[in-house]
Amino acid sequence: MLKKFVTENGRLGEIKEYLPGCWVALTKPEKNECEEVASKYGIEISDILAAMDDEESSRIDVEDEYTMILFDIPAVEIRHKQEAYTTIPLGIIWTEDVIITICSEETPILQQFMNNFVKSFSTKKQVRFCYQILLRACMVYQSYLRVIDRKRIEMEERISNKTEDADIISLHELESTLVYFDTSLRANRLVLERVSRYSKIRRYPEDQELLEDVIVENQQAIEMTQIYRDIMRGTRELMSSVIDNRLNNVMKYLASITIVMAIPTIISGIYGMNVDSRWVPLASVPYGFEIICAITALICIITLKILRKRKML
Repeated sequence: MLKKFVTENGRLGEIKEYLPGCWVALTKPEKNECEEVASKYGIEISDILAAMDDEESSRIDVEDEYTMILFDIPAVEIRHKQEAYTTIPLGIIWTEDVIITICSEETPILQQFMNNFVKSFSTKKQVRFCYQILLRACMVYQSYLRVIDRKRIEMEERISNKTEDADIISLHELESTLVYFDTSLRANRLVLERVSRYSKIRRYPEDQELLEDVIVENQQAIEMTQIYRDIMRGTRELMSSVIDNRLNNVMKYLASITIVMAIPTIISGIYGMNVDSRWVPLASVPYGFEIICAITALICIITLKILRKRKML
């Protein structure tokens, strides 16, 4: 999908023609759309297609005619029939009079600009607009990280009641997401450091302040990811400990039942021996069977009390 926008009087509007100072947004573009934009602005087609490759790493290339930034952004995907998060590359290319964004999926980062939810931005200020997109990406990272932490808290609250297999799978998915986020955020940090060092990138004092804000927000997202990974590791260990403890309790309960049930089995086995009744206690006593049953029940009750006292039941 190829769309063109331009800001007029502080409002973003869609246009049909290529105009100076416009924003060209390529979202899940066809190959002919990529070739059209590349031919129009003298951009290498490989640079545009690089943003469509999920395996492409974050980087910055400064050419004489244009500057390209590949920046990993968060995205939503379905894994194991559950909503999860991953990262995809976002390509930003700017020339003297136009800025181009390339993304393989629709992303709320760009949608917020397209829907005029972001104030005080202009497509005619390409460098500043690029930094605003990067800043919004860092903020979306932090928003998704807070969602991940809330999901973890919900799983912790269910641990005391009943832990299901789905919770274990969900916890693993959250840990995988944090790994993706941490890797991408660290790569983005290197890109931002290079952007701040490149003298070929023209910038104004307010642009420099905005870039510093982006670096700070990206670093904060990295620290949040590290903290949540440590907490998630503790949650996983807690969940494993709870499951092991429940298994131990079941095994203790079964062992106690086995001990109690062994008592009448042993007594009945002794009295079931084929020996002379003179050698069997209570064999000739009236109500001997009832007495033996009562003694057996008494022994079982005493055993149960001993086991309960030792917290075996």
